[in-house]
Amino acid sequence: MAEFRVEIADADVGRVLTSLAKNYRRPDQVANPDFNSTQPISDDNPEMIDNPETLAQFGNRMVREFLSANVSAYEVRLAKQQAANSVDTSVTINDPAI
Repeated sequence: MAEFRVEIADADVGRVLTSLAKNYRRPDQVANPDFNSTQPISDDNPEMIDNPETLAQFGNRMVREFLSANVSAYEVRLAKQQAANSVDTSVTINDPAI
């Protein structure tokens, strides 16, 4: 499988990941999948937990989704154009009064 790489200067990695997180609205906390609503909220039963997806994992996922969406958009647009180009839209309409 081919590998697509992007190098980011060490000094800029934090800025890039933070920008992706903010622009794509990554929540700092998410609903706790183990939350027991029959028990009171506590340190042992928090309703929300820190997002288990790291900034790096989130950034990687967003870049992959961006690339996939672009491939899909291009290929759908191309297929539509090819389909439109292959359709014979000519029609003969005669005036019956002539």
